[in-house]
Amino acid sequence: MSSNFVFSEKDLGKNRALASIQKLQELNNAVAISTLTTKLTKEQLSDFQAVVFTDINLESAIEFNDYCHNHKPPIAFIKAEVRGLFGSTFCDFGPEFTVFDVDGNEPHTGIIASIGNDNPALVSCVDDERLEFEDGDLVVFSEIRGMTELNDGKPRKIKNARPYSFTLEEDTTNFGAYERGGIVTQVKQPKVLKFKPLREAIKDPGDFLLSDFSKFDRPPLLHLAFQSLDKFVAELGRFPVAGSEEDAQKLISITTDLNESLGEGKLDDINPKLLRHFAFGARAVLNPMAAMFGGIVGQEVMKACSGKFHPLFQFFYFDSVESLPTEPLDPSDFKPLNSRYDAQISVFGSKLQKKLEDAIVFVVGSGALGCEFLKNLALMGVSCGKHGKLTITDDDVIEKSNLSRQFLFRDWNIGQPKSTVAASAASSINPLMHIEALQNRVGTETESVFHDAFWENLNVVINALDNVNARLYVDQRCLYFQKPLLESGTLGAKCNTQMVIPHLTENYGASRDPPEKQAPMCTVHSFPHNIDHCLTWARSEFEGLLEKTPAEANAYLSNPSEYTSAMRSAGDAQARDNLERVIECLDSERCESFQDCITWARLKFEDYFSNRVKQLTYTFPEDAATSTGAPFWSAPKRFPRAVQFETSDSSHLHFIMAASILRAETFGIPIPDWVKNPKKLAEAIDKIIVPDFKPKADVKIVTDERATTLATASVDDADVINQLISKLEQYRKNIPSDFRMKPIQFEKDDDTNYHMDMIAALANMRARNYSIPEVDKLQAKLIAGRIIPAIATATAMATGLVCLDLYKVIDGSHKLEDYRNTFANLALPLFSIAEPVGPKVIKHQNLSWTVWDRWIIKNNPTLRELLQWLSDKGLNAYSISFGSCLLYNSMFPRHKERMDKTMADLARDVAKVELPPYRNHLDVVVACEDDDDNDVDIPQVSVYFR
Repeated sequence: MSSNFVFSEKDLGKNRALASIQKLQELNNAVAISTLTTKLTKEQLSDFQAVVFTDINLESAIEFNDYCHNHKPPIAFIKAEVRGLFGSTFCDFGPEFTVFDVDGNEPHTGIIASIGNDNPALVSCVDDERLEFEDGDLVVFSEIRGMTELNDGKPRKIKNARPYSFTLEEDTTNFGAYERGGIVTQVKQPKVLKFKPLREAIKDPGDFLLSDFSKFDRPPLLHLAFQSLDKFVAELGRFPVAGSEEDAQKLISITTDLNESLGEGKLDDINPKLLRHFAFGARAVLNPMAAMFGGIVGQEVMKACSGKFHPLFQFFYFDSVESLPTEPLDPSDFKPLNSRYDAQISVFGSKLQKKLEDAIVFVVGSGALGCEFLKNLALMGVSCGKHGKLTITDDDVIEKSNLSRQFLFRDWNIGQPKSTVAASAASSINPLMHIEALQNRVGTETESVFHDAFWENLNVVINALDNVNARLYVDQRCLYFQKPLLESGTLGAKCNTQMVIPHLTENYGASRDPPEKQAPMCTVHSFPHNIDHCLTWARSEFEGLLEKTPAEANAYLSNPSEYTSAMRSAGDAQARDNLERVIECLDSERCESFQDCITWARLKFEDYFSNRVKQLTYTFPEDAATSTGAPFWSAPKRFPRAVQFETSDSSHLHFIMAASILRAETFGIPIPDWVKNPKKLAEAIDKIIVPDFKPKADVKIVTDERATTLATASVDDADVINQLISKLEQYRKNIPSDFRMKPIQFEKDDDTNYHMDMIAALANMRARNYSIPEVDKLQAKLIAGRIIPAIATATAMATGLVCLDLYKVIDGSHKLEDYRNTFANLALPLFSIAEPVGPKVIKHQNLSWTVWDRWIIKNNPTLRELLQWLSDKGLNAYSISFGSCLLYNSMFPRHKERMDKTMADLARDVAKVELPPYRNHLDVVVACEDDDDNDVDIPQVSVYFR
């Protein structure tokens, strides 16, 4: 019960496989799950591609592994073991295993700027994006003008890889001179791994995968320790007893003998203290360790079955012995209490268990991370005591796509609030959990819900968020109230954890990733050079045509006078654009039949993929030059070609079908079944007359990369707006008074709604204009849907690691060096675990402080008393502000009249702030100097007035 979430009290005494099957099946009905409850034989493994052993002695493991290793084809063999705070994994995927994709990343590409006729040849790329090539990579070239010899599709090796250049291991002296253009693309190479069977690897393990660089000598010792434990169990028929010095000494003795038998390869130090901890916890399977190793092993199974990502090669050992209480424990602390937490008590003692049960915890978010956290906390007994309470909040509802990783949810929960369903599921895992589920977003607007008293009562905050802004807000609250924050995140197979501990570590916001580079507006709208640009444009057009324009039309129809008045007041290019869109909807492009919708879609195709391109190439011909005389169409710009519509092209038809269906939805027009029949749709399209396009000489196309909008205001905007409003008033006479459009909000997860069909079609037709490789609907969904890929394996590992640090936080006496921050990439696999960085310390005279400090002055002081209080610290305050309002500045003589007013009254009178009843203090920012007129950056000052 301590580590398995699929069991409940009523399953006690049942076969574990049979008790698990129903709840496992609920996770995914598409997976066929069966059980074996008889003794396993080697021959039964022949039906499987991969096998995982989690509870097996070494002798049997070697026997089963030999069978798997020598089987034709080989069966991937994975052995995993968790003993207290120690874990072990071994992988053998056979004598020769091919990894088709080592890291799972898309092949890296670059846009060529120049290639020299040299030996070796230097290739330079545009500085639009850094190259991700490495020395020894193979690359292919395409679309090069001039040096066409490189367009032969032959992979070529590179060296001297730099952020924007590399050298070809080839002589291009006799090649044609490079003119322009060209794309260079990495060629991913398969890798063959030769695994040793366990029988050989146990004696000659090779290099261990290291996770924690402060424990570089630990894996060889744990390799011996797990073998010693196997011998202990074989000899005594049981595991060591927690707290038994006799059993610990027996294990140490076995390890010593095993080490001596290694001869020259023996270890200098077998660390008896560590082995003692290993012996004490050997019977226990702890939930955080099970979660972490479950994530690792789950990923290895997928590697074995797919050949994607680099397998673990071959042993991995891990320990979190620093999670143990810092104070020595009496043997009586380890005694079992006949409770579901006995395994945890056998490692940490009953005192820490009591602290866990009485903890007051705030979990922010109940998505992928939140579900895993709730499961872990329920199994650990967190907030399950009479004084404990766990609050979880999330303002989102469950979507179908969540079910791949948010494992507390089921099909029948779709549409329900995440936090409520997750809390209910956690309670079913452990009915003793005191949990409250809220549907509030955590932010400034909900400070009346998450008020001062709420934060002050907390023991720890656990973030399970998916965006940086929310993380920063929670980080600031934890800084302010000096509460530990356990932070984590995942991105595909990657995960990270960060411990934010009051006064010991820096806070989450102390270090930030640089913001992602955004493509300029002109690139997205006129000069795309990759599929991301095309998809960004496609989503923008989708929302403009099907959501914003119908919403604008409804705003006008609901209150014409108010709407037109607002447009006149704005009087800008955006107002003009809004009015033009509404006119199109309600007059020139108004649809009354499904044939009208097909006509609209066909004309949109012509506009987007033919006319606009013809206008662009008319304005900027292929031989156009910039003001400096350089070619206008130089990298990264790609010269476009108009697409000629053909009913014989299925992708053209698919665009018309998706666009006409969605257009009909906005007008409430019934959709006929025949639209999905290509022949009948083509017949309907053939009836449409498409006007010839004539380019205009006076069209302005934005080329400035710094421009943030494509609309340019003009002096006659006001006149044009008045003319448009007059037209609109005329059209409204022909529209029924109760007519309203139906705006469509983009929803990526419904495969039957045609949203992604239209976006993928828009993007791919545009990509065809610019000779950019097209993508399938799934790839389009990932990019246009702005989906951050999340998988259950990385989530399980991240939450397991965080919960190992939760033990330390609740214990409350650990030092900085005991905590761990982690970055891991299960794809490689790579584990980088290190102690956190301490906060920056500021010193003044005999005082010192960090970002964690907040100075508090009580008893509702006056401005004079506050200034004197600071003066007593050797600080001369010259400015005091509250929010955006200046309460005091020494330069303003009239401010001296405020000296005898309380700070609370100044906030009310000067800042015009109403201090709510749940608030008993206000925070002011004070600018100070020392006696030498040097600025001193002091902590935030909290003035208590109640």
